Amino acid sequence: MILLPLFTTLSLALHTYASALTTAISANERLCFYAEVDKEGEKIGFYFAVQSGGSFDIDFDVKDPNDKVMLDGQRERQGDYVFTANTVGEYAFCFENDMSTLTEKLIDFDIMVESEPRREAPAKPGQISEHTTPLEESVFRLNGMLMNIKRTQKHFHTRENRGFSIVKSTQNRLFWYAVFESLAIMGMAVFQVYVLQTFFTKTGRRYKV
Repeated sequence: MILLPLFTTLSLALHTYASALTTAISANERLCFYAEVDKEGEKIGFYFAVQSGGSFDIDFDVKDPNDKVMLDGQRERQGDYVFTANTVGEYAFCFENDMSTLTEKLIDFDIMVESEPRREAPAKPGQISEHTTPLEESVFRLNGMLMNIKRTQKHFHTRENRGFSIVKSTQNRLFWYAVFESLAIMGMAVFQVYVLQTFFTKTGRRYKV
């Protein structure tokens, strides 16, 4: 019963829907995702981070329903943006892996549409809404702290994935370098045996002085 007002206040104070996804973008591919905004003034949060592939960079752009570019960037490793949607409709969030000819990119991204209604002044003094104001402020502070923790977790998650990708790439390079080195040693050994064998053949003796 004590937690019920807290959840009620939280649901009334902040309405949010988000989609966190991870997708792979092939070389020379353009991939778009869409979010619907049903009223003006809503806040849109857009986060992305390249987890693996190439130099961990990607081109991106964000367009409103009128195809106006809201955000764009080239060869970005990650980004965290918040902007206001002034037009009702479908917003496009596109990634383009045009700089790579062979490398596939793995991207983790989050699109959040957030509505924060303004608090209205009470009609009469002493209404219960005045007593819930400190609770609402606490809820907003907790929400901000949770968002900071979420961003920190995403940051460490991205660093972990990039580190793993670098280690895996280095391991593959070391493996193929060892294979090439082994083949070169075996080839050199065969060549030396062949040269030494020609010195002791009858054909080789004709050239001795």
